[in-house]
Amino acid sequence: MSKGRMDKAETEAIRKVLAGDRDAYRVLMDHHFCSVYRVAFRITGNEADAEEAAQEAFLRAYNKLPGFRQDSAFSTWITRIAMNTAINLVERRNRDLSYHAPRIADEPSLDGGVVTVAAAKAQSPESVLLDSEAASLRRAALDTLTPMERTAFTLRHMEDLPIAEIAAALNVPANSAKQAVFRAVGKLRRSLAPLAGGVQ
Repeated sequence: MSKGRMDKAETEAIRKVLAGDRDAYRVLMDHHFCSVYRVAFRITGNEADAEEAAQEAFLRAYNKLPGFRQDSAFSTWITRIAMNTAINLVERRNRDLSYHAPRIADEPSLDGGVVTVAAAKAQSPESVLLDSEAASLRRAALDTLTPMERTAFTLRHMEDLPIAEIAAALNVPANSAKQAVFRAVGKLRRSLAPLAGGVQ
């Protein structure tokens, strides 16, 4: 995520959108969709929800654009909207018990959303099984976190953001953000104890 000021293309795109040129919004989406999707994926834990959250975040940002103060980067602003959208989606899913019913071929990846192509060298059945078990344990571990803990952990340890920026994004005091990260790490350590010799 860029933490600096917006580039000229983005500033110009925003000016055009506010002047009524809806197509100019595509510039902003093209620039930021991948990073917004990545953050949403890490919060929601699956591709379909990440896609939904990212799309909804850009729609919300479009509707709120007249109120966007350009004293910070558009990337920071859209990421904050995406995080809130993803957290809300996770909370909605948690309330909807039917959503947790088993789904066919439900195998979300936790590799940052990168699509991996099959390796040229075949893995042994044992290593495939171990990888699958590790992935299941990681997913289960992340599911033990509250939406705020998951988001704080994601931003701190996967996006490498400072606590101050995480606090601003979550709209909580810095100490609360720090505690959320600390609680998340503690829960994940306990949940991933069976993998202590392997995945950290």
